[in-house]
Formats: sequence, structure tokens, C-alpha cells
Amino acid sequence: MKPWETLSRRVILDYSKFLTVEEHAVRLPDGQVISDWPWVVTPDFVNVVAVTEEGRYLCFRQTKYGIDGTALAPVGGFVEPGEDPLAAARRELLEETGYEGPDWIPLGSYRVDANRGAGMAYFFLVRGVQCTTEAMADDLEEQELLLLGRGEMEEALMAGQFKVLPWAAIVALALRIGED
Repeated sequence: MKPWETLSRRVILDYSKFLTVEEHAVRLPDGQVISDWPWVVTPDFVNVVAVTEEGRYLCFRQTKYGIDGTALAPVGGFVEPGEDPLAAARRELLEETGYEGPDWIPLGSYRVDANRGAGMAYFFLVRGVQCTTEAMADDLEEQELLLLGRGEMEEALMAGQFKVLPWAAIVALALRIGED
């Protein structure tokens, strides 16, 4: 299979560091050219499932603008320009929870939208975390840090309490890895 080829790109909306929309001209493998392919540029982000030495999972109960009610969420945040995703994951874990851990396992990197872009998600599992300082989160949302057992995480996942697709995906991956 041949990949699509980007022939040109033009910014049609430069809203902020959080959203740019481009129009691409692309050539398909069969030679067909599409001159107005929309491409969404948003920051890359990390999500982290953190597990204490006692086997408790850190997650948040929080609100988000695009979600009705509350949801459960893993640690997460944007990758700063030039920052390595693992460094971003370590930074976000410490800032949001005050926890650090020694055993980091990459769970993959994923394009948010295969045809429109919308950033990359980098997933990590970290085991053996301990609280080393106070959290320094500056998130806009109100959130509560929870420590849940494995069964509680599984039940919450199956009940749809992780209401954002990347959150549900990383929790499912982390629970699967935890079975090994």
C-alpha cells in the first residue's frame, strides 16, 4: 500500500496554540488529487495510569466542559513544544498528583483522528508510585484525586465512567498489562 502524499498545506484558521485548522492538497495512491482536505492541529498530549506500591490506581473525579456531569479521568496534559512525551508524562504526574514512580511502561502512541489529525496521544503506565510532594495542578476544572482498587477501576470502565475515548482506552490497556 502506498501512503497519501501531501502536496501543499495552507492555514485557514490560527485560533490559538490549542487549535489550528489547515487545508491540505493531497494525492491518493491512485493518483486522484483532493485540493481541500481539512487537517486539524491540536497539541499532542499524554495520559498516565499510575499505580501505587499497594496496587491502588490514581484517577480523578472531575468535570470537563464537553462532558455532562462528572467523569473519572487518568492523569494527563499537553506535551510542551520540544518536550519528550515521557518527560511530559512524568511532569504531569508530579504536577497533578504529587506522585512519582520508578517503573514506566509505554503503552503506545496514537493519532487522535486518522484522517483529520487532531494531535497524538502518548500513553504510559507507571507502577510503584509514591507521594513525594503536594500537587501543583493549575487545571481549570475542579477535580478530586481518588485511589481505587483494580476491581473498582474495571467496574468504572465498564460502567462508562471514563467518558472520553482516550481515557477509556488507556485504562483498558493498563488493566490488561496489569494482568500479566
